[in-house]
Amino acid sequence: MADGHRLPATRDFTIVPVRVQVSLFAPPHGGADLEAIRDIVDPVQRRLIPAHVTLCREDELGAISLHILQRRLRHASGPLTLQFGPPARFGEHGILMPCIGGTDDFQALREVVLDDRHARPHAPHLTLAHPRNPKAPGNDLSATVALRAGLSLTFEAVHLIEQVDSDPWVVCGTVPLRRHAPATPGADRR
Repeated sequence: MADGHRLPATRDFTIVPVRVQVSLFAPPHGGADLEAIRDIVDPVQRRLIPAHVTLCREDELGAISLHILQRRLRHASGPLTLQFGPPARFGEHGILMPCIGGTDDFQALREVVLDDRHARPHAPHLTLAHPRNPKAPGNDLSATVALRAGLSLTFEAVHLIEQVDSDPWVVCGTVPLRRHAPATPGADRR
């Protein structure tokens, strides 16, 4: 250019997909057995994210922040207990444990997080193997025999998580599901 300034070099900008979800991570007492099985049936998924139940998917959340999540969960009922049935196949080589108890409480928690009394129903489940990953050599229902009797897990926190591209999921924030003491009659008159 005549004045001695150069135009900046053009850059190749690549759009990197980012996914945000709200999930319930399996607690340590039940998670250890799940993780051992997940390591056999789908080690790729195990490396990406701990055993969990997805509470709300990215297409439902909009621009939720940790602050909004904390505010919405301030008066939510306490910890959530879900019971799961035996592992079952889905897709080509996916394996999940469907939720068979606690689904009404799960839906109620979704409605609080989404601030929508008519939030679409979502069937809670634990994914042991995801069909989008390559089929692992140990991907067989026989590897899940220890979970045949089902499982009951109590989730004491909600996690806002994020995945950039195909990297492992990262926890952006955690909100405890607190037990609330019953209101004392007349306490609000002070």
